[in-house]
Amino acid sequence: MQIKILLVEDQKLMRIGIKSLFPDYPEFEIIGEAVNGKEAVEKAKLIKPDIILMDIGLPDISGIDACKQILEHNNNIKVIMLTSHISESELTSSLCAGASAYVIKDISTDFLMSVIKMVKEGAMWIDPHVVPFIRDRNNVIPSRQFSRSAFKENHSNLTQREYEVLKLVVDGQSNSQIAKTLTISEHTAKAHVCNIIQKLVVDDRTQAAVKALKEGLV
Repeated sequence: MQIKILLVEDQKLMRIGIKSLFPDYPEFEIIGEAVNGKEAVEKAKLIKPDIILMDIGLPDISGIDACKQILEHNNNIKVIMLTSHISESELTSSLCAGASAYVIKDISTDFLMSVIKMVKEGAMWIDPHVVPFIRDRNNVIPSRQFSRSAFKENHSNLTQREYEVLKLVVDGQSNSQIAKTLTISEHTAKAHVCNIIQKLVVDDRTQAAVKALKEGLV
């Protein structure tokens, strides 16, 4: 069954660009569009999407206020907030409004599709690029550091190298970037990522990053 999406974006070129990502992913269907918050609230009531891709910076009411109003009417809908910049206050307000995800717009296409699937299944997602920002400013997400002995005690199924790779996955690095950072081959980096996915019992690298953040592995 297709995941039905309402796209809310006031900038026409950005809206067209986001729509252009979906033809190659038949498991998703954009069933409606809105160009402002008020229209988003009305269309959500009318077409009942599974997921709303919601721009935060809308011209009338904000995407955050629209999210709150939509979920007050129908809390079965999942809202993914889209933003072009990192803001601690917007992140906090988005989560308080009931949003299931906070995503920076430069996310890769495959990563975005994975986030949509995860959110549809009930997961929450905070873009990894936001985590250092939040840690530095308010310790909203605590950073847990493990000594080698503590690491083995808490995560004996991951090797130390896999733990290093996992931290880079959380930072949003691709296999080629991981390979360059750790001075290993891309093939080896890919193998480490595959092992991590298997050991954490998740479906992909996005879910591995979410689980790592949720359980304080990085």
